[in-house]
Amino acid sequence: MARRFNHIAFVASDAPDAQSALKILQGLYANVRPEEADVIVALGGDGLMLQSLHRFMGTSKPIYGMNKGTVGFLMNDYREEDLFERLEDAERSVVHPLLMVAWDMHGVAHTARAINEVAMFRQTYQAGKLRISVDSHVRIAELIADGILVATPAGSTAYNLSVGGTILPLNAPLLALTPISAFRPRRWRGALLPDHAKIQIEVLEAENRPVSAVADHTEFRNVSHVHVSMDRSVDLVMLHDPGHSLDERILREQFGY
Repeated sequence: MARRFNHIAFVASDAPDAQSALKILQGLYANVRPEEADVIVALGGDGLMLQSLHRFMGTSKPIYGMNKGTVGFLMNDYREEDLFERLEDAERSVVHPLLMVAWDMHGVAHTARAINEVAMFRQTYQAGKLRISVDSHVRIAELIADGILVATPAGSTAYNLSVGGTILPLNAPLLALTPISAFRPRRWRGALLPDHAKIQIEVLEAENRPVSAVADHTEFRNVSHVHVSMDRSVDLVMLHDPGHSLDERILREQFGY
């Protein structure tokens, strides 16, 4: 029976362990250029996985990560043997990125996509003042906080969880809208929104209280307003070993292990 994957492109982080693993695997398996591959094998940690998902966005190439980093939440265990067999048995996890459009103080629009979250942060010692609208309906007229983020289900266990946001199952049709160190409204802990929602965030007193907008690792400073929505035109495919799927990892996080 024909295999699903025949041509592997290896990519690795700059970490010594990842570079060492890259040399070993390239010696064991034929390595082709990414544009010739039907699967990408990424060696590193979650940071490399996010970089790889961004790098190959729009190519429809699945990415199979092996952990040579620290946490490795998105990665499979590193093992040198039986790679083609592992790829054949791997399960697919499909996620969609967020599309962020951020306008700066000069009225220039900047576009970026995020797999984990779009976040807005105060740039100075003063808290930011933000007006939050969902589908053009104002929900919070003035949020005073260090910032706010919009997280996908895949990103809900990352920064969103660190600031007290809700963990979302991977297939949940939801987005997490979570404040970062909110001062007013004091008791607001965030909201869960349908993933078709269009979120608009306006920076109040933008000149005196500057705010930056960040889509994963892409930052734009001194923004005046930001729009965030899920981009369903882009499918991002990760491969995970059976019993080690992203759904299972997210479920484990909800029970604290």
